[in-house]
Amino acid sequence: MSALPNSIMTEILIIEDDKGLNTGIAIGLGSEKYHFTGCSTLKEAETAVKNTSFDLLILDLNLPDGSGYDFLREYRCHSDTPVLILTANDLEVNEVMGFELGANDYVTKPFSLAVLRARIENLLRTGASRRSGSSISVAPLYQDRSLLLDPVHQRFQKNGQEISLSRTEQRLLLTLLENRGNTVPRERLLETVWPDGTEYVEENALSVAVSRLRAKLEDTPSSPVHILNVYGIGYVWK
Repeated sequence: MSALPNSIMTEILIIEDDKGLNTGIAIGLGSEKYHFTGCSTLKEAETAVKNTSFDLLILDLNLPDGSGYDFLREYRCHSDTPVLILTANDLEVNEVMGFELGANDYVTKPFSLAVLRARIENLLRTGASRRSGSSISVAPLYQDRSLLLDPVHQRFQKNGQEISLSRTEQRLLLTLLENRGNTVPRERLLETVWPDGTEYVEENALSVAVSRLRAKLEDTPSSPVHILNVYGIGYVWK
């Protein structure tokens, strides 16, 4: 079966200095609806985005001629094309910085091609919806006069301003919202927020995560009205 003309294909740019991985992603995710362009340096990527209109960027952070963060910061000055960071940097601070600079998703290596494909398709659907002017059909999990919280589509706003949440904070928020009005025991929160195993999680990690989430969502974090502590049991979204 012949490939579709590039003009009606989805253009994806892969910025990854590991040429084997770069090619492997293109082959592993290859289909007649995707056309991949590979770059191994920031200089090549800068030339590529000037010459081609891409629908999605897959961006590594550690590149031989600079940082992917710097590229993303500059790119966001003139484009809202979805950017998925694909990196070995798995620290929370790296993830938070990526989202603060405008990344739409963050995937750490090693990764599953099936998960990567699902993330890509989700970003492309969201991007197409935004460009067409249509609204997202799924209602946010929580919305009031000041907050709009939509973990499914990673839309978090307070007083109309975007809020950047780490992956840990997103998992915590989603669990609380899905059980709104019901106390969620600490043990269950630990299991859902850190699904890879709680034996490596520090004892106060949950309290720290709750404190950080309150600081971003509550008007007065020291006197929260949404995320309440149920002494000796867990937390509840009121």
